[in-house]
Amino acid sequence: MNDYTENDIQVLKGLEGVRKRPAMYIGSTNSNGLHHLVWEIVTNSIDEALSGYGNRIIVTLHKDGSCSVSDEGRGIPTGINEAEGRSALELVFCELHAGGKFNDNVYKTAAGLHGVGASVTNALSSYVDVMVYRDGEISHMHFVNGGHIETPLEVLGPTKKHGTTVRFLPDPAIFSTTEFKWETVSDRLQEYAYLMKDVTFILIDERNGQSAEYHYPNGLVEYVETVNQNNTALSPVIYFEDTDLETGIETEVAMQYSSDDYNETIFSYVNNARTRDGGTHETGFKMGLTKAINDFCDASKMNKGKHLEGSDVREGLTAILSLKIPEQYLEFEGQTKGKLGTNEATMIVNNFIYSKLTYYLNENKEAAFNIIKKCIDSENARNAARKAKEELRSNRKPKQEVIISDKLTPAQSKDYARNELFIVEGNSAGGSAKKGRDRVHQAILPLRGKPLNTDSVSLERLLKNEEMSTIIATIGAGYGQSFDLDSIKYGKIIIMSDADSDGAHIQTLLLTFFYHYMRPLITSGHVYVAVPPLYRVYKENGKGQISQEYCWDEESLEAAKKKIGAGYKINRYKGLGEMEDYELKETTMDPRTRRLIQIDIEDPFLVEKRVGILMGNDSQVRKQWVEENVDFNKPDPFLKEVKNG
Repeated sequence: MNDYTENDIQVLKGLEGVRKRPAMYIGSTNSNGLHHLVWEIVTNSIDEALSGYGNRIIVTLHKDGSCSVSDEGRGIPTGINEAEGRSALELVFCELHAGGKFNDNVYKTAAGLHGVGASVTNALSSYVDVMVYRDGEISHMHFVNGGHIETPLEVLGPTKKHGTTVRFLPDPAIFSTTEFKWETVSDRLQEYAYLMKDVTFILIDERNGQSAEYHYPNGLVEYVETVNQNNTALSPVIYFEDTDLETGIETEVAMQYSSDDYNETIFSYVNNARTRDGGTHETGFKMGLTKAINDFCDASKMNKGKHLEGSDVREGLTAILSLKIPEQYLEFEGQTKGKLGTNEATMIVNNFIYSKLTYYLNENKEAAFNIIKKCIDSENARNAARKAKEELRSNRKPKQEVIISDKLTPAQSKDYARNELFIVEGNSAGGSAKKGRDRVHQAILPLRGKPLNTDSVSLERLLKNEEMSTIIATIGAGYGQSFDLDSIKYGKIIIMSDADSDGAHIQTLLLTFFYHYMRPLITSGHVYVAVPPLYRVYKENGKGQISQEYCWDEESLEAAKKKIGAGYKINRYKGLGEMEDYELKETTMDPRTRRLIQIDIEDPFLVEKRVGILMGNDSQVRKQWVEENVDFNKPDPFLKEVKNG
């Protein structure tokens, strides 16, 4: 370590840096990172379509594990770049930050601005094959082993077509899995189709003959209708679009309120890239929305001069906000483009939504009345929750405590941020958990039977259900309209169930409840699933000494057998109740040794669809989805995901 000299300084040339640190460019090397390679190539085709070149994009999943993306754009230029002395096609696929999106001469708007997409995909693939149809010729290049040129640029013959086809095979030395998932690709292409109403997206899976075509002439309106298909709408979908003359920024929004939804759902996009972390455009949208609603309330005297807060105005709202921003005004935070930083977008979107919505409310009085009443009801619920919170602070004993006294084993500490609530399947496991817990910071709430499916039941029935009302009272922050994240009594809510199908069902039912009635618990990172082991491999070594290993999958089981050696014995845990309290503590509850999965909403659109399909009332839709997406001959991938982090 002391022999650090000038010769130890390394320069990673070309694409070597991408292969050395792939997560810097695609986020991870798991399934998410794998599919990011697809999005990088598809985005290039989308940018061509955004500029008016081509209205059809085809993605094919091939039998050899590769993926190809074909468009009908102008085709990547193949001539020699004067500055570099190499073909433009080679530069695009072999050099980082090489592309035609660094000014507005080629693309008016584009999602891929950093010029790394195609080259990153090349760097992380076993091979990349590129066919370009341009200027009446078919041009071809072939790359292998992370971007090395195997077949230099060649002309294969004449053509009347135009566009580009890129086919690539992910490198198994880079990724933990190289299997593209039909539903992951399908859902993303469907999302793109909603955003680009003039473009058709086609997905072909040669592995099983499956195919799908997505085209939505009404664009964002159909997007909102899909998201809200299981909700009761207060009005038809409200749709606005306009272009700012000074900057050329195009703004498009579709929105709808639901009477039976207490959550705020806003999906925002910039140049078709999802801005998961929001940004200046979302800020402007919320400002304009709140002002328009409040001004209409004042003019119509519906709220007696009181001011609605932003949370009141957005409760039960589903909105899709899509901006097209020219390059000179576009500013993202980071390569993943998760947050917009364009300052001009704030006031442009603010003025846009304020003027458009104000006009709509004045011209559609019935819809306006329903929307305003919804907002006022939200305000009343918020005030009622505040008063209830004040009563609790005045040391009045809440009535709900009577409900939970015989079920909850509470934590002793009042340091709520450090406390943990284990919602445990069954009284037997609950008894072991009580004995094995950290009494200071861990509380145990056993479940009796399976929880209620809260996706399709009335609020009245939900509150009459003993298990659900107990969970609400235990967490202590209300539900739905009145839910207050600041009032939760636990930093972690941990679902602990058996590692079998019944346990998975219980997890799903509880997560559905949290999603519908306590969604901020999930989005703020408070909900977890405990991962108990499947096996214990052990051997008595004499004098009371025992060698043992816990195993979470078949692979670690085989490794444990070899490590423990001849004469080993195996415990197969079929349920939490079969574990001694010290085993449950050591493997599943002790923060130093346990495994937890933190629940998050990475793709809100996908989650909304899945909850509606899998937990809704339509059994035929659910059956069709299961038949199309579940292979019952494959081992459960859940444990592999746990192993991979």
